[in-house]
Amino acid sequence: MQWLVKDCQSGDSLVFHFSGHGSQQLDTNNDEMDGFDETLCPLDYETNGIIVDDDINDIMVRSLKDGVKFHAIIDACHSGTVLDLPYLCKMNKKGYFEWEDHTPNSGVNKGTSGGLAISFSGCHDHQSSSDTSTLSGDTKTGAMTYAFIEAVEKEPGATYGTLLFRMRAAIREANSVSISSLIKRVFRKGIVSRASIMLIGEV
Repeated sequence: MQWLVKDCQSGDSLVFHFSGHGSQQLDTNNDEMDGFDETLCPLDYETNGIIVDDDINDIMVRSLKDGVKFHAIIDACHSGTVLDLPYLCKMNKKGYFEWEDHTPNSGVNKGTSGGLAISFSGCHDHQSSSDTSTLSGDTKTGAMTYAFIEAVEKEPGATYGTLLFRMRAAIREANSVSISSLIKRVFRKGIVSRASIMLIGEV
């Protein structure tokens, strides 16, 4: 994570993808609305430990400078707010938006240092993500990851909203289980020049 954002400069476009296990643990610093920190479990987590959302935000989000774009694709259980971005926007099946302020209770700034941070996650914080071979027809893959790749390949210049709709359509067409897809935006030292977005929609 440190390698990815180290020495980033205006004009850089960074991508972080994680497809694996995610978990939760009790929040100890009062910065989570639900009382739990979200975590990622890397391959060596049994020896080197899990990665907590506070550290992910501190290392990869807050360090983003003006002009830097950062996209995270997180296909793991409990990954809804694993980047700890403070502004969320829910979207229902009809495409209507509902805004939420997820600024931590502690008041700590979770925004970037001027850059743009966007995260696609496989499920809500309280949900599990699943692997399936239904979408690919062969190899077992993360449902969210497969749907994301398919959506990007079909329309490379698509908006974030279009990507979400295409992802939902792909899963719906494959008669897979319902999942939630999230898009989040937040930026500019915690001051949002354009509303940050987390789109949530049930298939």
